[in-house]
Amino acid sequence: MAELAWWQRGAIYQIYPRSFADSNGDGIGDLRGIVAHLDHLSALAVEAIWLSPFFRSPMADFGYDVSDPCDVDPIFGTLEDFDHLVAECHAAGIRVVIDWVPNHTSDRHPWFEASRSSRDDPKRDWYVWRDGDGPPNDWTSQFRAVGPAWTFDETTGQWYLHSFMREQPDLNWDNPEVEAAMHDVIRFWMDRGVDGLRLDAIHKIAKDPLMRDHVGAPRRHDEDWETIHERLRGIRRVVDEYDDRMIVGEVALQDLHRIVLYLESGDQLHLAHNFVFVELPWEADAFGTSIEDFEALADRTAWPAWFLENHDLPRLASRFGPAAARAAAVMLYALRGTPFVYQGQELGLPDAHIPPDRVVDVDGRDPVRTPMPWEPGAGGGFSDGEPWLPVDDSTTVRAQAQDPRSSLTLFRRLAALRRELPALRNGSQRRIDAAPGVLAWVRDERVLAAVNFAGEPRPLELRGKVLVSSDPDRAGGDGLGPYEAVIAALDG
Repeated sequence: MAELAWWQRGAIYQIYPRSFADSNGDGIGDLRGIVAHLDHLSALAVEAIWLSPFFRSPMADFGYDVSDPCDVDPIFGTLEDFDHLVAECHAAGIRVVIDWVPNHTSDRHPWFEASRSSRDDPKRDWYVWRDGDGPPNDWTSQFRAVGPAWTFDETTGQWYLHSFMREQPDLNWDNPEVEAAMHDVIRFWMDRGVDGLRLDAIHKIAKDPLMRDHVGAPRRHDEDWETIHERLRGIRRVVDEYDDRMIVGEVALQDLHRIVLYLESGDQLHLAHNFVFVELPWEADAFGTSIEDFEALADRTAWPAWFLENHDLPRLASRFGPAAARAAAVMLYALRGTPFVYQGQELGLPDAHIPPDRVVDVDGRDPVRTPMPWEPGAGGGFSDGEPWLPVDDSTTVRAQAQDPRSSLTLFRRLAALRRELPALRNGSQRRIDAAPGVLAWVRDERVLAAVNFAGEPRPLELRGKVLVSSDPDRAGGDGLGPYEAVIAALDG
């Protein structure tokens, strides 16, 4: 088998820094808190961590409104703290991937403050400005509560575009100066030893330059325009100036053909988050068809990236139930491709309850962003202070680490198994016939993986030894229990 790149071998673990671990008691997670828990990541055998934004920001969108993309916000630490984190991760054999936010900045960024100061300012065309008695077109924000994607600026009498919050004006990627400046941001972090980038909302950096309405059009005009592919190639050329680096894109499109186009030819993204896969119903045929469709569409340079949770989406345990969440973990680690795991997913956390007076997010995402529960007690081991969101310590890392039946134990076993078995990393993949409600496939004709999506037992001939089951009460023999998933070594 050909040797895999580091970003193909094992899981990439997403950390939402505000909620991972607080080292100074201010109730907000920080970079030093991450370093303090590298043992947890090593026990999960992660290949890399992906850090959500920690840059300077007014925090209107909790870091995705960046005011200085080349500095650390003081609530998270300093650049020296970041350098220490990278060094400690590398010493532990863990790569570091960071978020890069190319579509927009904060309205407090010096670029936008200059741009909005005058129609004649040199940075005016670094953002998207238009005239109009009302919003220039029918484009709307990704956040329903925001409404139109345009805000009128009284100072210069024009509207500016924001695909997200009003505090997040869109950069004008049709301006070569913007593209060059954003490339320099990449170089800044690559020079500091970052191993990869997660490209936030990357499909948004290419829009219809004519700014036409959506109504009556066969496709959206505010994203995924044809210019996206040359812009991706430009980004890739910068990343390829450095050895052994990787870029994964948040390609939030519901068209698998379009997603695969971001990967083809080997000179754009290395990986793309598959938003068709993540929004599927809990049905064997739906997942089986989506997996096979990717394999059929992708060329030899396209490597799958599988994820089912992140900082924006409901937790699996709340969407499908705790047993299904465990089965989904087996599926992620057994598929050909790179699994992405979101902090707390390894504990099987559900969406948290947020009292009305503690709600802070404009788009309702607080329930999936609550702090990690490390141990029982006030603050859940997350902080000695008052956590920025409530901590539910009904289950904790400490308790699950000591429980052989726990979700954490399952994730650790899956990670170890993937490291032990080459077939699970880069073996061939072939779907096989199975009972209704069961998705089954073989890796390299040596390992069988099967998931029962049904709430009742299903038959399955297990021609070999079961290596891991999502069901801690599995009795043995053939067949699958309700919502059970297994990985088995085939005889012969």
